[in-house]
Parts: sequence; C-alpha cells; structure tokens
Amino acid sequence: MRYIRPLSIEDAVGELAKAVGPAAILAGGSDLLVRMKGGFIEPELIVDIKAIGGLADISETADGFRIGAAVPCAVLGEHKALKQAWPGVVEAANLIGSKQVQGRCTITGNLCNASPAADSVPALVAAGAKAVVAGPSGKRTIAVESVPTAPGRTSLAKGEIIEAILLDKRPVHAGDAYLRFIPRTEMDIAVVSAGVNLTLDDHGAIKTARVALGAAAPTVLLVKEAGQVLIGSKLDEATLERLAKICAGACRPIDDKRGTIEFRRKVAGVLAQRAAAIAYKRAGGK
Repeated sequence: MRYIRPLSIEDAVGELAKAVGPAAILAGGSDLLVRMKGGFIEPELIVDIKAIGGLADISETADGFRIGAAVPCAVLGEHKALKQAWPGVVEAANLIGSKQVQGRCTITGNLCNASPAADSVPALVAAGAKAVVAGPSGKRTIAVESVPTAPGRTSLAKGEIIEAILLDKRPVHAGDAYLRFIPRTEMDIAVVSAGVNLTLDDHGAIKTARVALGAAAPTVLLVKEAGQVLIGSKLDEATLERLAKICAGACRPIDDKRGTIEFRRKVAGVLAQRAAAIAYKRAGGK
C-alpha cells in the first residue's frame, strides 16, 4: 500500500489517474478506515487530500458558500453564517457519527460513500447543492444528486475528485430542514429521512420548493412532484396530506430488520410533512 499527501489538486488527480490498482481518497477517513479494517476494500494507493490548499476551508462569496472537501462536519457546526443561511444542511451534517467522528467526517466523504441512508445528502439535494469535480480533463460542476448512482457507487470517473460543495446565497424568506427516523436517540443509521428547502413570496406563499428522501431507494430521491405540490400554498392541511401521499408513493425502499417497506413509506410522508413545517417557519411563514 502506498500513501501520499499531495499539496495540490492537480497532483492528487494525477496520482489517482495513473494508479494501476484500487485507489482511495482520504479526507476524514471515517468511512474509508472502517471499510479497510473490515476487509471490504484494500486500496493500493491512498491519497490524503487534507494538505491541499482550500480544501479544509469554508469561504463565503457573493454567490453563496464554498465548502472544501476536507472540512470536518464539526467545523460546519461552528460556522455562524453557514448555520444561519442553511440550518438544515448543518443539522444533517452534525448528525453523522459521534462527537469524535464529527471532528473527522466530511459531507463530501458522506456523499461519495454513496449510502442511501447518508444524513447530509438529502439535505444537500434539497438545498440544490453543487459539487465541483476536478479530474484529468479539467473541472466541472454537477448537481449533488448526480454523484451517487447506486449503493457504494458514484458517477465519478477514474482520477476525479470532488474538491468542494457549493451552496447558493440565500434569498430573503428562505428556510430548510432535515429530519430522520432512527430506532435509538442518536448515533444510528437513518431508517428513512427527509430534507425540505423552501422560499416564500412576500405574502407568505411558497414560491420554490425541493423535497429529498433518504434511505427510501438505492440512492437519495429528489421528489420533484412533492416540491411542486407545495408551490403556491401556505402549508395548509390538504397540501400536507398530498405531500405525504406523494412522498410515500415515490419511495422504493427495502424490507429489512430495521424497517418494513410499508413502515418506511409511511414515515417518509410524515417526516416530509414535519420538515416542510420547520422549513416554512424558518423562512418566516406563519
């Protein structure tokens, strides 16, 4: 096994591109090291990206926020401007693992691990987040939801690295929220989860909406119909009922010891309703 710690994204991309055997990227390592210890992966090359300039930084620009791929989730929770603008995204990120894990894990790693039950991903998808991908052919920016393609698999090509996550600048009257169901009170994997992101018009009616579900299909679901049903409403009871029905119908869950298909569909609708209510209140709705 070979371990390298490049100082530039170009060097990291170059090493990954020319790697002959399995290669892995080390940002926080909270997933990678567990998988290595369990014998699920044996990389011949590990590329540690934490020393690359900018990848451990959160920067606020005129367009919004740029979150480097090596920023630990604990740091997100301490960034006041980010918490104020995107509380749902930060809350989701802060649910990953224990306090110790929070000091290492990253939302980019959570995304690239491609688990359907990842906590930060539904919130990022609902937020309309983008991923900046660096590779042998240059850089490109893609929607976060296009990264996972199946459990444990991504759309990234050989030599490609996600170097940052982008979140738009928040307009006035905007809010987001993320909720999950777990059997325990903390440090557990979501049985099902929901992220909702809303903006309101000057009269308190919903102007734009995005709804995402986690642990409800092989990848996180962006339920466009659920977002559309919210537009123009003030979250009246009938709208919330239609939201729950659409989300339950959109699910493609599995039956396992942690939850049945019927249970997951029911809870997906309930969580979407509750997350929508929280996001609506955060956006200034009454």
